[in-house]
Amino acid sequence: MQAESQREQAWKALEEGSFDLLIIGGGVIGAGAARDASLRGLRVAVIEADDIASGTSSRSSKLIHGGLRYLEQGDLPLVFESVSERRIMMQVAPHLVRPLGFLFPIYANDPVRLTTLRLGLIVYEGLALFRSPKMHKTLSIPEVLEAFPLLRSQGLHGGPLYWDCATDDARLTLETMLDARKNGAVVLTHAKVSDLLHGTNGKISGAEVTDLRSDRRVKVRAGAVLNATGPWSDRIRSHGEQTSHQLRLTKGVHIVIPAARIPLQHTVVCFHPKDQRVLFCIPWGDQVYIGTTDTDYEGDPAEVCATREDVDYLLSAVDAYFPTIKVQPEEITATWAGLRPLIRAEGVPPSQVSREHVITADPDGLVSIAGGKLTTHRRMGAEVVEEMIKVMERLGHSHPPLKSVNTALLPLPGAVGWGEEDEGASVIQKIVEAARGLLPESTCKYLGDRYGSRAIDLVAMAVKDQALLQPLVAGRPEILAQVDWAVREELAITVTDFMERRTQLYFRDVDQGLGALGVVARRMADLFGWSEEEREASAEQYRREVARSRQWREAPAKV
Repeated sequence: MQAESQREQAWKALEEGSFDLLIIGGGVIGAGAARDASLRGLRVAVIEADDIASGTSSRSSKLIHGGLRYLEQGDLPLVFESVSERRIMMQVAPHLVRPLGFLFPIYANDPVRLTTLRLGLIVYEGLALFRSPKMHKTLSIPEVLEAFPLLRSQGLHGGPLYWDCATDDARLTLETMLDARKNGAVVLTHAKVSDLLHGTNGKISGAEVTDLRSDRRVKVRAGAVLNATGPWSDRIRSHGEQTSHQLRLTKGVHIVIPAARIPLQHTVVCFHPKDQRVLFCIPWGDQVYIGTTDTDYEGDPAEVCATREDVDYLLSAVDAYFPTIKVQPEEITATWAGLRPLIRAEGVPPSQVSREHVITADPDGLVSIAGGKLTTHRRMGAEVVEEMIKVMERLGHSHPPLKSVNTALLPLPGAVGWGEEDEGASVIQKIVEAARGLLPESTCKYLGDRYGSRAIDLVAMAVKDQALLQPLVAGRPEILAQVDWAVREELAITVTDFMERRTQLYFRDVDQGLGALGVVARRMADLFGWSEEEREASAEQYRREVARSRQWREAPAKV
């Protein structure tokens, strides 16, 4: 099978080759580092225990933003870095990073005054060199209520409308990794680092890698090793033992409800009535998602999920800002929970812990990167590669001559040919033409928004085998061809990989894709040559993921 042969090729490359950099972790930071290093001409291997973006990188607030609230904390360098990277992301991934309006309604008892917020936005846009997606404007009380008639009117003073960006975090990570792979990086998912290797000098010289699907093992030699495992970073630094305590993990939960319940033109920024923490109600097509919480987390990162307390906390904010709606828990379509791998700080609330990143080079040569934000992943990747080059050179590891590259100027795969001036309209038209009238234009636009210019080839593939044009869920735009594309082109190995991250059926479908599970599992079984038992095991794994996202329902509501 072609799908298995790609994985076999990766194993063969790991067994036979030696690498300049071995990156542990397939999240957005690992992907950013892999892309940067491979473009410089370095030999790169990436090992991920689950799937690309399977941890924090697919469970964020899905925003590329400067972090307006960091101004209040006085962290101007972080805001400047973030708004600079926001502009770069709009250029290198315009199909995935799109402007989004944010209304910040201000009420009489809010901790921020309207005049103060307006001044803050001037500074915010100034740090962006006045190149924000759009300049902010302040809406009067009638203007706010005309645009958002369900908002609470009592005590309203008006509100600024400013602009940041939304993204699909999983696909942004995936395309970054695919670009690294196109430039020579060897990427292996569903395989874990079972041990770190040391040379005769006691320094890290690579890792032993175990395939989680077959128990196959290989020793991968590398000049430098990067620990980019996010919430698992302390465990890697401690060689499997929880003795390193660099991180403070905080949990962020989001809930998804039908957009018909809260029709929004733009995101609404809220102060939570309980603790004044800032959270968002974000329009998402035919849905709205609300988040995020920010609470300390001590459990297994692999088991993080929403609790009834998290859900009640978010619903209470909805009730406060939209008092006539009365969203009920049973209306929640989906939840997701992610962990922020923040640098440990004691004595401060979780939401006030710095989002700055830290790069650490341990005495044995292991380089770790922790902290940071989705928005700044590209710059973080470049910075940590620079550190790893220094480590290699100190250890006497020879590497190929380094190429001079600027990843800020190089589009991700789906952005090639995506015109900024027409906002991708010409690409969408080419997708429509490739479909030859066999797909609705709305489906063509959906595919363009997810895959960018790569959707032209995806649709052409489907037209050649028209069985692939069938919808996965009646009334939704996802089609069977996406399964083939995910397996053949996008490193998908399991049903969960596809349902959660190659598409967003897990989040967006009313039953989280369970109705399409049989079709998807059978198609993947055909592509991989799975037995019936293997097919059912992959489907059951996905059912467990859905059950975990719903287990908050089992807890009684607080009276």
